[in-house]
Amino acid sequence: MSIDDIKFNEQGLIPAIVQDYKTGEVLMQAYMNRESLEKTLTTGRSWFYSRSRKELWEKGATSGCIQMVKEIFYDCDGDSLLLKAEQAGAACHTGNRSCFYRSLWKAEGSEEAVNIGDVVERLYGKVEDRRKNPVEGSYTCYLFNKGIDKICKKIGEESTEVVIAAKNESKEEAVYEISDLIYHLTVLMDYMDITYEKIGAELLKRAR
Repeated sequence: MSIDDIKFNEQGLIPAIVQDYKTGEVLMQAYMNRESLEKTLTTGRSWFYSRSRKELWEKGATSGCIQMVKEIFYDCDGDSLLLKAEQAGAACHTGNRSCFYRSLWKAEGSEEAVNIGDVVERLYGKVEDRRKNPVEGSYTCYLFNKGIDKICKKIGEESTEVVIAAKNESKEEAVYEISDLIYHLTVLMDYMDITYEKIGAELLKRAR
């Protein structure tokens, strides 16, 4: 499909949803016209059309919270767009990460949705911060100070704990131990300068 096949509405606009390309979190929704879409494709940064001001605007031009667009999808009818982007800072003018921070309705008894991609990215960021900015008494800093042998030893211990939990057929215990294992693997990854993005790319090969 080319830009000529995109179906703009009577006002020459098309709704565009922006999603974090790493975590899948929906960040915002705005409108594009042909010119703003072309500028997005040319610059690699998101541009939109303001219906109130009737002008083009670049996301983050004044706030610094720019969006580097990684990929653009269109829906089955070609009349709406999905931008996968790397968001710098907050996407919402209120200062919230996402514009969708308020809940209108939640089904009774439903658990809070957890985006595992967002969680592991936050965990990795916290671990990396501890490595770059050591804090006295931090267990993560202790592992980095001890080095690769200690980190690998802990991964071996936590792997064994996962196996024991599984053999005990205890889901609660298994969740706890698997979380411990993922934490220590994250420390190892940061120590070796391996990101979750690289792990995701490798896993994607196996999911095909």
